[in-house]
Amino acid sequence: MSSLHPTTTAHLKSRFTLLIAALTAIALLLLFMPRDTKFGYEYEEGRPWRYNSLIATFDFPIYKGPDEVKAERDSALRRFMPFYVKDEGVASQQVKALLADYEAGRLQAVPPSCLRHVTRLMGEVYEAGILPSAELSQMAAHRVGGLRLIQGTEAVTIPLARFYSTRAAYEYIMNADTLHFSREQLATLTLNRYLEPNMSIDSAKTAAARADAIASVSPAEGMVQSGQRIIDRGEIVSPQQYRILKSFEQETMRRSEPDEGFWSILAGQFLFIFCVLSALVAYLRLFRRDYLHSPHSIWLLLTLITVFPLLTYVMVDHKYLNVYMIPYAMVPIFVRIFLDSRTAFIALICSTMLSSFVLHSNYEFLLIQIVSGFTAICALRELTERSQLLRVVLFVVLSAEMVLLGYDLAQGISLSHLDSSPFIYLAINGAVLLFAYPLLYMIEKLFGFTSGVTLIELSNTNNTLLRRMSKEAQGTFIHSLQVANLAAEVAEKIGAKTQLARTGALYHDVGKLLNPAFFTENQSGVNPHDELTEEQSAAIIISHVTEGVRLADKYHLPSVIRNFIVTHHGRSTTKYFFIKWKNNHPDEPIDEAAFTYPGPNPQTREQAIVMMCDAVEATSRSLKDFSEESIKALVDKIVDAQMAEGYFRECPITFRDIADAKRVLVDSLKTIYHTRIAYPDERKPAATPLRRPSFFGRYAQGGLS
Repeated sequence: MSSLHPTTTAHLKSRFTLLIAALTAIALLLLFMPRDTKFGYEYEEGRPWRYNSLIATFDFPIYKGPDEVKAERDSALRRFMPFYVKDEGVASQQVKALLADYEAGRLQAVPPSCLRHVTRLMGEVYEAGILPSAELSQMAAHRVGGLRLIQGTEAVTIPLARFYSTRAAYEYIMNADTLHFSREQLATLTLNRYLEPNMSIDSAKTAAARADAIASVSPAEGMVQSGQRIIDRGEIVSPQQYRILKSFEQETMRRSEPDEGFWSILAGQFLFIFCVLSALVAYLRLFRRDYLHSPHSIWLLLTLITVFPLLTYVMVDHKYLNVYMIPYAMVPIFVRIFLDSRTAFIALICSTMLSSFVLHSNYEFLLIQIVSGFTAICALRELTERSQLLRVVLFVVLSAEMVLLGYDLAQGISLSHLDSSPFIYLAINGAVLLFAYPLLYMIEKLFGFTSGVTLIELSNTNNTLLRRMSKEAQGTFIHSLQVANLAAEVAEKIGAKTQLARTGALYHDVGKLLNPAFFTENQSGVNPHDELTEEQSAAIIISHVTEGVRLADKYHLPSVIRNFIVTHHGRSTTKYFFIKWKNNHPDEPIDEAAFTYPGPNPQTREQAIVMMCDAVEATSRSLKDFSEESIKALVDKIVDAQMAEGYFRECPITFRDIADAKRVLVDSLKTIYHTRIAYPDERKPAATPLRRPSFFGRYAQGGLS
């Protein structure tokens, strides 16, 4: 059955395959497509802005840098003074304790004048205030200028230098009047027992005041209004613009809420993906309906279109990777190799559109990828050599770099301020694109396609099956080579796949290896059919098709080559034995099925070409006159008969293609069977006496230069 005219079952199967493949692609794209708000711009101070003009979409403050805010807060805290309260009872208690010890006789060596001197100084110290030593040292280390002493409902600012620690108070009393009171005498009082801090911090008020001091430092300076231009493409990012960009990024991330508008975002993404894939399906329905009926083509297209956007979604926010490293040109390269150029371009458009959806610089991205992908399509017609891929990669990288350079220069970025990183990423892209060659084999096996490289390998006459045919069925092998050459010439003339036609022709008669002696080209005077009935002979001749299929399966030939084996005779009959049986049995009904090849008829132009070339080459061997008129009459008779029988109704070959094919066949057969000139016998001259030639005689014989 032809894929262009499928049965109802095949049509429903193709629709079901398309539905499953499309739903799978949509589900994967929706699963990995980012839905949270991301800033997405990359920028550095002192480097040019590589994106389009950035306009503020909401009002936001210009935030200060973390270091600046920290410095201002540190400055505010240095000016900050903690709140303390004085406990007036501590001084009286300690003085009373000292006097009590004196009256109890514990301080008998101390004269009354010294006692009065010490109590007076203790009053001064406690009046000034004694702070805990640790707190005083900490405030001094932080350069706190003073503290706020709460007195009733007011707080009085007092310099920190006016306060004592317990150690400082002790030293002050001991050294206040060493002229009248020696340190040895004062040491007997053990003053450290009567000196305790009488200042304590008010934690609540201090914490509140500290918070106010920190809050007084604003994290922002100035505002950017909605609709205000932040920066233009090509501008060098100044320190102020860098601060604004950082503020815009910070505010954008702050405003983003993962759960807000989730379903509306998901619906929008689904609608976008659906529209892109619908455009692809519409193209296929209008121009390449045969691909819609081929599950392999559907899965190949949707897989390639889906994989590269998925890689983009994963890499878009990666710290060390960039989307320009992804070899998007692989999409048109693979589609061009296995399908056709127009479909490759449409696949490129769909893939890059789905990829650019999550990028801020999507216009630049689309320009670069479309131009480089189109370059790959133009540079690669049919991949048959590794050097072709190297040239394609070179052209792709050069075109992408030129587009990027031209776009940057057109935006006003000078050469001295060009950002080199995108150019490096595109060079890496080219290196990764070289992996298309090994990936080609994987795609062939995964989706059931056959590339030009594989066809070239199969057409090597040193491979096992062809070498076996050249030994066991030499006539068939030579016939296949002739058909392959004719088919390649015709395919090139009408724009069909040349290498496919050549390789298919080489294997079309491989089934004759089962009984090579029963085929004319392998016979040498003895014809085994003379001992068989017409039905038996026809069965043996027809069996070379089924036997060829068996050998194709045994040697793992691709299905596209197998199709040449089953279609090169189509649903034709073995006319020689069919007519012979009818002549020998004129009054008996004939079983036409016994003389008919299993088919089907050719489905592609290449199969139709091989069918024509096979019949013409085989019949041309029976010609006795190889003039142009006789060859042309033979070609017209055979091809016109095939058309009349309807063998080409199920393949997309046109009348013009057939007319061109007939002309090529006539010209090629004229060349093959051209008349060779007869070389004359050399006449030996009669013996003559030797004589030295004259000057003019030597000149005439070429003796002088």
